Amino acid sequence: GPPRYDDVVPFAKHVVEIFPDRTLWGTDWPHPNMTSHMPDDGKLVDFIPRIAVSDELQRKLLVDNPMRLYWPEEFNNGS
Repeated sequence: GPPRYDDVVPFAKHVVEIFPDRTLWGTDWPHPNMTSHMPDDGKLVDFIPRIAVSDELQRKLLVDNPMRLYWPEEFNNGS
């Protein structure tokens, strides 16, 4: 069957805890290099609360860190 990804959770959680202001969430969608099983991105998103366990960490992972990287002017004006 498809990979479960549970083995990655401890590592990803550790990265988020150690580098909360430097970690982004990404699924590599649309998975252009996949030749066999196509990941279910909805199930991958379900891992977010397991690796970013607080609302603050989830906001950094999904909102603040991407904003600071891709749109720093808007991020700095809004903070």
